[in-house]
Amino acid sequence: MNKKIIYALSILVIFELFGCSSEEQRLRPALESITAQDLANDTKILASDEFEGRAPASNGEVKTVNFLEQEFQKLGLKPGNGQSFFQEIPMVVITAEPGARLEIKGGKKSISFASKTDFVASTQRVLEEVSLADSEIVFAGYGIVAPEYKWNDYEGLDVRGKTVVVLVNDPGYATEDPALFSGRTMTYYGRWTYKYEEAARQGAAGIFIVHETGPAAYPWGVVENGWTGPRFNLSREDNNMSRCAVEGWLQLETTRKIFASAGLNYDELKTAAARPGFKAVPLGLEASLTLKNSVKKVTSRNVVALLPGSKRADEYIIYMSHWDHFGMNPALEGDKIFNGALDNATGTAALIELAEAFQKLKRPPLRSIVFLAVTGEEQGLLGSEYYAAQPLFPPAKTAAVINMDAMNIYGRMKDITVIGYGLSELDQYIEAAAKEQGRTVNPDPTPEKGSYFRSDHFPFAKQGIPAVYPGGGTDSVEHGKEWTLAKREKYTAENYHKPSDEFDPNWDLTGAIEDLRLLFKVGCRLAMESTFPNWKEGTEYKAKRDADMAAAAKK
Repeated sequence: MNKKIIYALSILVIFELFGCSSEEQRLRPALESITAQDLANDTKILASDEFEGRAPASNGEVKTVNFLEQEFQKLGLKPGNGQSFFQEIPMVVITAEPGARLEIKGGKKSISFASKTDFVASTQRVLEEVSLADSEIVFAGYGIVAPEYKWNDYEGLDVRGKTVVVLVNDPGYATEDPALFSGRTMTYYGRWTYKYEEAARQGAAGIFIVHETGPAAYPWGVVENGWTGPRFNLSREDNNMSRCAVEGWLQLETTRKIFASAGLNYDELKTAAARPGFKAVPLGLEASLTLKNSVKKVTSRNVVALLPGSKRADEYIIYMSHWDHFGMNPALEGDKIFNGALDNATGTAALIELAEAFQKLKRPPLRSIVFLAVTGEEQGLLGSEYYAAQPLFPPAKTAAVINMDAMNIYGRMKDITVIGYGLSELDQYIEAAAKEQGRTVNPDPTPEKGSYFRSDHFPFAKQGIPAVYPGGGTDSVEHGKEWTLAKREKYTAENYHKPSDEFDPNWDLTGAIEDLRLLFKVGCRLAMESTFPNWKEGTEYKAKRDADMAAAAKK
């Protein structure tokens, strides 16, 4: 053989052994420990009927958090809250008696609507009874006050003691005008959480959001299941008396009937409400509704496990998922258990897989790795909100949060999605790891659904902590993009927040394993660095992060 060729081959072997592939070889045992079989096994356990749908403050919670504690202990992880694996979360559960009716009078004729089928309503006020009594109804467009967009649906309007009806999403979605709000991408102003908060700031007694599947991003069944029965909230000193007495949703046809009774056309007003300069419209109608509630104070738990860093143990990378779902509904016919297999037994099982992988590293991470399974996501990101406000690890010492909510069950993808792509420097970590797998990184294909505001990374972002929410990609290696999007839409329509979200042994978890290995590499890189990623310029969360980091540097 030619000596030059022999020399070149020798150099190549040395390069492979000690160059670029050396990192891959170091990580290989850890990466290979992340398997589809293990992910499926833990998902199947968490989504089994034995765990009773994993509702907060239930027997299902006890089984879930004990299972997670045992798994983390078996892996040799340490408690993340002193001597405990648990962070206790004080909550209040408010359950309205069924059968309430919404009475509308003052129009062509009095109208009465039934709860669940025509509307849903609840309260966050910790009271055994709340009511609307002949409360004037005002259509307040999108219910948005956004100075940066020069938009104020409440301008010149006094809604104290009144009931406002507002549209879901924001004007950018309705018009698809890229110059209006963020175009088709939902802003936080489009979320139901914001609309309830703003109505309370305006002093309204009640607020109803008009449900339409497109702009809401889910069908009425999701609203019906999520806003009836026991409703959990964080326990607060003011007992949530600053909130509106009644918060709810109206079916679209219910809304049309109410507007028609006032001699108004809902569809015409809906179109007008998306134009700048829209003025709220009093309907000349009055609403009455009484909710009789049972009130109970409970405690739920976040589960927190810690792998201490070897050299910078006071700096942290957090992997996070929510363990909870909707529990059981005895009133349902047939299957009464909301098993929450995809949402989010898969993400919770993924935490266990990643914890095992980090324990397989021959060279431990320099920074500490935290595995955080939070409660109350389905009730409004309660566990993550509580942790973000009362963190166990200093925010300025937390380099990144990686959130996992519903893993990919549709096989290998050519890409990986980042919900909120373009907001933080964490994107480049995802991009680098994806490139090693021969994949691309894409933004959320359905930004109008507002997914960025609907999962547990968001409370961390509001506190300035860089948080990233990677989702499974959409471009199937085998079937292409349209197939994947159709599969996801089918899940949303048929299984999302329904008892039918059950473990399926036919799921193809090969894509989920690729995603987990990618996220493992991202965490490894972050854990071995000394730098702290930040939000990108112009991002609303950057000012809080900069202030926290500056304050920490002075100490």
